[in-house]
Amino acid sequence: MRYAIITIFPEIFNAYLDRGITKKALQKELIEVEVHNLRDYTKNSHRTVDDYPYGGGAGMVMKPEPFFTAVETLYPDRTQRRVIMLSPAGKKFDQDMAMELSRENRCLLFLCGRYEAIDERVRIALADDEVSIGDYVLTGGELPALVIIDAVTRLIPGVLGDRLSAEVESFSWGILDYPHYTRPPVFGGLSVPDILLSGNHRDIWLWRRKEALRRTLERRPDLFEKSRLSEDDYKLMSEIKKEES
Repeated sequence: MRYAIITIFPEIFNAYLDRGITKKALQKELIEVEVHNLRDYTKNSHRTVDDYPYGGGAGMVMKPEPFFTAVETLYPDRTQRRVIMLSPAGKKFDQDMAMELSRENRCLLFLCGRYEAIDERVRIALADDEVSIGDYVLTGGELPALVIIDAVTRLIPGVLGDRLSAEVESFSWGILDYPHYTRPPVFGGLSVPDILLSGNHRDIWLWRRKEALRRTLERRPDLFEKSRLSEDDYKLMSEIKKEES
């Protein structure tokens, strides 16, 4: 998997990429990451990347020329790139999108904006996708780019130590994750559920599935609209509702 990032703050990425699973993925050569400074693709001595908005209004708008110059210089062949513009107005990023992106053969090229917005012509003529990570506004596209890179990277075969980790955690089932416990068996008066100490893998699996469904019912019932539930899941949900009625 290849990632490229265009930003006016390239230093933001170094600390994060040099830690955890992204560092391991880089060391294993499962991913490649290039970070480019947008200011290197300006054509004026001040390396200006923004200007006042036409029509007036608050804030500054990022100019189109540096983005076009950067993308067309770095990846002139459109078939080798998938340009992702980070924006609160974009399609909301979720686990399904992460899985789809993890199968992408082209380089994922992230355009990180700052200030009020990026000139609309960048979205129209350059971006393949406009993506948001949530219904809130951040000061730039750098954090969203890192969120997407992290979520996609962990789905790449060979990145996680346990291949099941990415398959059973939150949202990979279409629902929230089940509760996790480790040693000691009792802490602060709270005990690990007996079933997790039983060694019965079938019962443990059913307990985890049931608790994942319970969490989703309590916290994110909206996820059921897109989740893929089995007949057994519906039986477990009936049990949960009876227990809580």
